[in-house]
Amino acid sequence: MSKDCCSHEVGHNHDIVLDPNDKTFKKILWIALILNLGMFFLEVIFGLLSQSLSLRADAIDFLGDGLNYFATLFILNSAIQTKAKLSITKAIFMLVFGFWVLGEAVYRFFGEQVPDAFTMSWVGILALVVNATVALLLFKFKEGDSNMRSVWLCSRNDALGNLAVVLASGGVYWWGRQWPDLIVALFMAGLALSAAFQILRIAKTELKTGMKIVGASGHDHHNH
Repeated sequence: MSKDCCSHEVGHNHDIVLDPNDKTFKKILWIALILNLGMFFLEVIFGLLSQSLSLRADAIDFLGDGLNYFATLFILNSAIQTKAKLSITKAIFMLVFGFWVLGEAVYRFFGEQVPDAFTMSWVGILALVVNATVALLLFKFKEGDSNMRSVWLCSRNDALGNLAVVLASGGVYWWGRQWPDLIVALFMAGLALSAAFQILRIAKTELKTGMKIVGASGHDHHNH
């Protein structure tokens, strides 16, 4: 997961160049939306059941992705202010989950609650498969080298988050301690919080000015 991949631009900050009304395209987006939101709830639930914070941290990424696909389906052609409001809503959700994971991780450093390594591993592997499947489904709808690079860059970063969870599960199993899970959770929650603050800053500016901010730095503007 990376902060750029959760940015407020629709669909992982890629420019979607095909007709948004294309039936096949919309069908793929619906599949991506359902898979991402489904994995969000699954990782939260099994993160709680297995006592794994890294699973819950990884769930934040799926939430951000799911809301991106929702935006692509329903508000692609809407006014900048409408998109900015959704971005602010997404940022708030990410902040809530991010601080929840961060706070519990700090609290757990003083305890010895070991998560279930088996659950962490199979859910992490499933998350990796879902991210790879979504990237494969959307790849043929991307045109232009920059779009292809961006979709694979974000897919790679998402997969790295999933792999981190799987590696953490191996560490938990090998050492019988909780610290591998906590370290991964802290890292991923930190990235999510950083992304959320960036989204909030850009969206608030767009809401105020009515202009789209291009790029993470927010230095370039295009009139709406």
